[in-house]
Order: sequence, then structure tokens, then C-alpha cells
Amino acid sequence: MRKNSVKNTRINGEVQKVLAEIIRGEIKDPRISPLTSVVAVEVAPDLKSCKAWISVLGDEQAREATLQGLLSAEGFIKMKLAKTINLRNTPDITFVMDQSIEYGVNMSHKIDEVIANDQERKGE
Repeated sequence: MRKNSVKNTRINGEVQKVLAEIIRGEIKDPRISPLTSVVAVEVAPDLKSCKAWISVLGDEQAREATLQGLLSAEGFIKMKLAKTINLRNTPDITFVMDQSIEYGVNMSHKIDEVIANDQERKGE
């Protein structure tokens, strides 16, 4: 199976959906922030490994705590993934922090500030 094949793309989407459901509803670890989202998933063509990009809305401490919680629950997550998705191999998951959502929120605030300052100057 090639990396960008239709089958691989479909598997990536399914793993992302199931992983988000597991993190949101089945893990009871208090370290994992409720504002955690699975941004993207990339499963290797041999189905043995998987990278999951995780975004946490909050400060650096919340991100670190969430990452530690996910790492400690990795076995549970893999077991639930194996039960939910019928794949030849259940991939080993590597969690990667992604700050794209936080970056977007930050840029949106900066744009709002620039617009507000521009309107103040026009009002003078």
C-alpha cells in the first residue's frame, strides 16, 4: 500500500475519528485536558506505526500533562483501537504536539487588535 493511496487515506481518517472518540469519552485520566483534539493521523503503509498530532487548548503545563496522560494510557488506547477498527496490525501510536489551533487563535486575537487600533485612529 502506497503512502497516499485511497486506502491509506481512508485508514488515516478512520483511525483519527476513533482515536478522538477514545480520548474524549473513554480515558478517565485527570491529566488529559477536556480541550484536546486530534488534528491529524498518519498511519504507516505497513500499519505498524502511526503518528497522531494532538492539539491542546491551554497553557504549556496543560499540554505537558495531557501528553503524559496520553503516553501512560497508550496501551489502553491501542487495545480500544484494535477492538474498534479491524486492521491486519494495530499500529503503535506516537503522539506529537501540534500548536496550529493555538497559533490560529493567537493570530485571530492579533488581527482583532490591529482592526480595533485602526478604527480608533480613524475615529480621532
